[in-house]
Amino acid sequence: MTNTREPLLAVTGLQTHFPIRRGVLRRTVGAVRAVDGVSFTLDRGRTLGLVGESGCGKTTVGRSILRLVEPTAGAIRFAGHDLRNMSQQALRPLRRRIQIVFQDPYGSLNPRMTVRAILEEGLLIHRLGDAHERLRRMTTALERTGMAAAALARYPHEFSGGQRQRIAIARALVLEPELLVLDEPISALDVSIQAQVVNLLVELRRELGLTYLFISHDLSVVEYISDDVAVMYLGRLVEKAPAAELYAAPLHPYTHALFSAVPSVDPARRRGRIILPGDVPSPANPPRGCHFHPRCPLAESVCREIDPPAATIGDHVVHCHVVARELATGEAPEAAKRIAAALAITTT
Repeated sequence: MTNTREPLLAVTGLQTHFPIRRGVLRRTVGAVRAVDGVSFTLDRGRTLGLVGESGCGKTTVGRSILRLVEPTAGAIRFAGHDLRNMSQQALRPLRRRIQIVFQDPYGSLNPRMTVRAILEEGLLIHRLGDAHERLRRMTTALERTGMAAAALARYPHEFSGGQRQRIAIARALVLEPELLVLDEPISALDVSIQAQVVNLLVELRRELGLTYLFISHDLSVVEYISDDVAVMYLGRLVEKAPAAELYAAPLHPYTHALFSAVPSVDPARRRGRIILPGDVPSPANPPRGCHFHPRCPLAESVCREIDPPAATIGDHVVHCHVVARELATGEAPEAAKRIAAALAITTT
């Protein structure tokens, strides 16, 4: 029997490296460290938002969890099962319990298949129900996403982008999963449609008791939908906290810079713009020590040599030598203010 008290998903030390091959013999000369030691847990019925700049490794984390790309190292436990050490045959029964919604609703649906064939494919693979039961499941999934059953006879090109993404969500729901990996599910949609899809996801989570890993670069949407938020930079998590706490008092210098770019009509929430120097280093040759130190205005000598361990205060976890020292002298809100003030001076 599964222990419902343990996290539904537990990721420990996840690494996903892609080999760099050169020459006629295609010898491996290095590796792109897309994910470089990521750890987090996700409890049942909750939503974890995963944010960061483009290229930081967010999507690779999601795909590694599903083993759509094979991780290099680390542990992935889902509902008590060790996904990393399972064969593809042993993993198949668990795949229906973990589904993914991709970013591009135009590329993720086969244009040669009807909506019925798209939704029924997973049911046939997992041998779920007879023809009548499959039709019932498909109709129910479509109706839950706001689509009519008549859509089953049509092709993807006959729908708008928002409708296609609803079909993609229905494809995931038809297998009755426990965990949905949502890989930037609204970034390819018009702004007016984005709100509808986000509200749909919130409603589905409440009705069906789903658990979400919500991957996005849209910080406002992540704040709205997430219970907890994790911030990634160059393949690593730099900060993780409950959403309300993180947005009210971010601690890591990178999180401050990321949040300062978010426009706000509320004067009380406006932050001074923090412009980071330099460019994001290559994941094929990440910096020694803290990955963020080449761009961090507060970097010290220790940051250039030693990878910062996790500093924890309550449910707030941050990887930063400077922040760890600040937390040792006071509470998180005061430390956040001191970090913000120091950043404002150094970036002015």
